[in-house]
Amino acid sequence: MSCIRRAWQVPVRVAARGLAAASLALLAAAAHAQPSGAGGFPSRPVRIIPYGPGGSPVDLLARAYAEQLRQAWGQPVVVDPKPGASGILAADAVAKSPADGYTLLITLQTTHINNPILHDKLPYDASRDFQPLSQLAIGSGPVLVAAPSAPYSNLAELAEHARKHSSLTYGTWGTGTIAHLFGELLKREAVPGLIHVPYKTESIAHQDMEAGRLDLAWANPGTARNMSQAGKMKVLGVPGRQRAPILSAVPTFLEQGLKGFELEGWIGAYAPAGIPPAVRDKLVSSLQAATRADDVSKRIIDLGFQPVANGPDEFTANARADYARFRQLVDAAGVTLKN
Repeated sequence: MSCIRRAWQVPVRVAARGLAAASLALLAAAAHAQPSGAGGFPSRPVRIIPYGPGGSPVDLLARAYAEQLRQAWGQPVVVDPKPGASGILAADAVAKSPADGYTLLITLQTTHINNPILHDKLPYDASRDFQPLSQLAIGSGPVLVAAPSAPYSNLAELAEHARKHSSLTYGTWGTGTIAHLFGELLKREAVPGLIHVPYKTESIAHQDMEAGRLDLAWANPGTARNMSQAGKMKVLGVPGRQRAPILSAVPTFLEQGLKGFELEGWIGAYAPAGIPPAVRDKLVSSLQAATRADDVSKRIIDLGFQPVANGPDEFTANARADYARFRQLVDAAGVTLKN
């Protein structure tokens, strides 16, 4: 009987060891196949695609975020600009990326609010192709600027000057941007004859204005502050409901008697739709922590924005409300685009 018992027990011990080994293998495979867990992501470099070209305000802000995320994650974070077409190329690249959290978009509201309103056809669906992560910052939007030698220093003087001249030109960083919409609304409300001149970047428009080839331009508040302090431009008015903190001496459009310019701009972060919930949550918390870092928050304030870093639900609700407000601005400005 003892021989029989030993013969029966040996396969049982072997089978037990085999089951244990198989269980460990399954756990290892599951851990490898699911980097979406809080401890597994990211396990390789992450890419951020910003709105605008390299060296633009959003690109520089994205690089500040990239450095904070690199430090937090211990993985490289690469900023990969895809400029052009009012952010359409950048947004489309992220929309078509794998839904794994390794490609992010940091953008202005143009890609998800302006473009869907102004374009009948886009290569991406702003509501279905993205996972909102965080509305990183909210600000007054672009301000109206002129060369220091311009014979007007506020909106009333600009309107008076325009009545004596057949046309004035203004530059923006692209058709359909909030700067373009504000320019066309200004044309309708106070300065008839304004001619829109779209540029690839705001800095090129500012160079042409400084050289006398352009009458007016729009600028983000941070650029306007720095350039005006350097004597290279003057600020005629600030949109938004209240004065920009970094341009506190400049009155708003509303203070100068012009309504309709109260809309605020924002900067937000998105991932492709369908990323695992654990990856989404880690991205959100990491972006929020990065926003609180001194370097990032200072850059945001220097751009004329205020740090926000809310979560996906609040971001989505705010964007939905802004869509309706931007629609009103588009109608008021009379802007229509063809694909």
